[in-house]
Amino acid sequence: MSDTIHFGTDGWRARIGEGYTFANLRRVAAAAAGYYRDEADGAARGVVIGHDQRFLAREMAEAAAEVLAAAGLPVWLTSGATPTPVISYSVLARGAAGAINLTASHNPPEDLGFKVRDARGGALAPEILKRVEARIPAPGSEIPRLPLAEAIDRGLVRIFDPAPDYRAYVAERVDLRRIAEAGLRVAYDPMWGAGIGWLEWLLGPNARTRFIAIHAERNPSFPDMQRPEPIPPNTDALSRHLRAIGADVGIANDGDADRVGATDEQGQFINQLQVYGLLAYYMLVVRGERGAIVRTLSTTSMLDILGAKYGVDVHETGVGFKYVGPKMLETDAMLGGEESGGFAFRGLPERDGLLVALALLDLMIETGRKPSELIADLYAEVGGTWHYQRIDVRFDAADRAAVMARMDAAAPTTLAGLPVEGIDRTDGYKFWLPDRGWMLIRFSGTEPLLRVYTETLRGDKVEAILQAGLALAGVSASPS
Repeated sequence: MSDTIHFGTDGWRARIGEGYTFANLRRVAAAAAGYYRDEADGAARGVVIGHDQRFLAREMAEAAAEVLAAAGLPVWLTSGATPTPVISYSVLARGAAGAINLTASHNPPEDLGFKVRDARGGALAPEILKRVEARIPAPGSEIPRLPLAEAIDRGLVRIFDPAPDYRAYVAERVDLRRIAEAGLRVAYDPMWGAGIGWLEWLLGPNARTRFIAIHAERNPSFPDMQRPEPIPPNTDALSRHLRAIGADVGIANDGDADRVGATDEQGQFINQLQVYGLLAYYMLVVRGERGAIVRTLSTTSMLDILGAKYGVDVHETGVGFKYVGPKMLETDAMLGGEESGGFAFRGLPERDGLLVALALLDLMIETGRKPSELIADLYAEVGGTWHYQRIDVRFDAADRAAVMARMDAAAPTTLAGLPVEGIDRTDGYKFWLPDRGWMLIRFSGTEPLLRVYTETLRGDKVEAILQAGLALAGVSASPS
């Protein structure tokens, strides 16, 4: 068992029963309590605590509440498993100092996480997250805690239903009645996670639009998938389900419903870059709205084309919502998103797989078009068919320094026979190719994993570009 705790890009994640124990959870909760009390007016404003459907998530959330209550912080504890965007919106609805979210999102079933959110419902800035980490007490420290029943009796912990506030927020952004009355058949996969039942509830019990779901009960082992992440091959079951029931579209959410995956009416996967392109098309072309767009450097160039065409700024950030969220707030952005399938709308700098799912349905209803037709419309709007692919490759951790040294020195003039028009080392190694195409190489921050991505108009070059990236890094391991 490891008592060493390090925060990653979005908080702490560890294997349940090994690093993730009740003792270590209380240490991290004490650090968060200190931050909220001393730096965020937490004693006056309180803190929201929520959790997903994972093993021991509820019990860990209650343990965290006991620690915050002992520190004199009022706590709003969600009444049950709750999607991440709902927890984050509850911060705004309650005027809280922030939130603690017990979730491991799309990661393997053995893991649990601890995410800390600020008063705007978004991820803490990296420098603030480091200050929280620095507050973690040493192993073996006595962590004060107030038993939950006593904390509830004293009014320090209040159990609440976050759903009504979130529904009001969603209703301001999409026409729930129109979606409910449209009569769509939606194949849905909440991937055994916190999204179970939420989309149906948002539309109401008499909705003609129906979500016909699979994997729609709690099962922390996430059968049939290595992890609850809404990308192939995890979405293969959704595609089969869609074809079996003749649905109009397929929607999947990850384990905490902050990410979204989709399939067209034929069961073909709509990749994450296409989804972001469709969201921008929906806002700019279909709804006629204007506002900045924020994207990570690992997502689609289609946004730049749409931004130039419709006169909106497109801002590029490093990978992760710790960069996207603050940039959205700074620019009052209309949309923010990343390649992993997480997208946000103005008003909440947090990934929201539920609102995105409803926006995709609204796009279909507003245009009267099928998903495959909408993708064709998008490509017509941006002037070409874009091809995207990513390879994840594991390597020996001892080789990391050598691989990084090779990448630091890399300055190719061509990749797969295409000229390299620029190199961006802001976050990884991004090589710009003709016609806004690109190839990106990035290292995982938590495991010996190299990711190679490409987006290009040259469909015949996709595999060659990826292989050229692996050759640059000197990595030839089999894809994970």
